[in-house]
Amino acid sequence: MAIRVVIADDHKVIRDGLSAIMAAPPDIEVVGAAADGREALELSRQLHPDVVVLDINMPNLNGIEAARQIIESCPDTKVIILSVHANKEHVYQALKAGASGYLIKESSGLEVADAIRAIYQGGAI
Repeated sequence: MAIRVVIADDHKVIRDGLSAIMAAPPDIEVVGAAADGREALELSRQLHPDVVVLDINMPNLNGIEAARQIIESCPDTKVIILSVHANKEHVYQALKAGASGYLIKESSGLEVADAIRAIYQGGAI
């Protein structure tokens, strides 16, 4: 069974790009894509994905707060924060909210896929 993933980013090109990249590995299936934090929360409640990849800076509900609410609503769903920010405070806030991992947007598609697999298997990144 494939790892079910929701991707949330307010930039369509990022959503579409990650969705296309994640379509290649047979063990990952993108089941939803959201343009903001509220939509990510609603999709998570509806679809119960295994992993949600959240941009940290999104309208209507930022990635940190969306992560907190997704984890509260869907305790079996893991969250990876994706961000342009590499500073310790952002990482700390993401982990404090319950995220299992934090990736910089400079990461390759392969690194994102590997992170999804690691988080799904109970690891952290």
